[in-house]
Amino acid sequence: MNGEQRRKQLLSLLESSKTPIAGSVLAQQLRVSRQVIVQDIALLRANGADILSASRGYLMLETTQEASRVFKVLHSDAQTEEELTLIVDMGGKVRDVFIYHKAYGVVRADMKIRSRKDVRDFMETIRSGKSSLLKNTTSGYHYHTVCAEDEQTLDAIQDELLRQGLLAPLQEDEPVDFRHSCGRVSR
Repeated sequence: MNGEQRRKQLLSLLESSKTPIAGSVLAQQLRVSRQVIVQDIALLRANGADILSASRGYLMLETTQEASRVFKVLHSDAQTEEELTLIVDMGGKVRDVFIYHKAYGVVRADMKIRSRKDVRDFMETIRSGKSSLLKNTTSGYHYHTVCAEDEQTLDAIQDELLRQGLLAPLQEDEPVDFRHSCGRVSR
């Protein structure tokens, strides 16, 4: 068995285990030294594997694939809480907010809103008067990257945003490629 095959088998062993596996156990199963396992783990991590080193061994961290979509929205300041609450109540997470400014280009801020509590905390900060909404820089037009468990959830969020009159029409010269799930900005 060559190194690449061994690392595939190592990855398979870690992915199928719910509990940490000791390096010595992995070494014994793969018929190599513990040092080879340490080196293989380092190579797997360098290639993007999310492997945790715990006191009892190695464990593959669970990774969830989320769907994401960019929504262009337009609403009043008073509707901000309604918009954000709608998204989280339907199973979405608001990753960020961004605008396309004619002079500055794309201006983006992380939001990480996952719950009604996050919405309330965000709204308290805005209501304190120390900052205003980014959307006000561009006459209310702004974008959100929204993540959800699956595309069907994003479809439902999009339908409800449209039904509530919160989605903005896309223009011919949009700076965002909406066909890609992560909403990459075009240059």
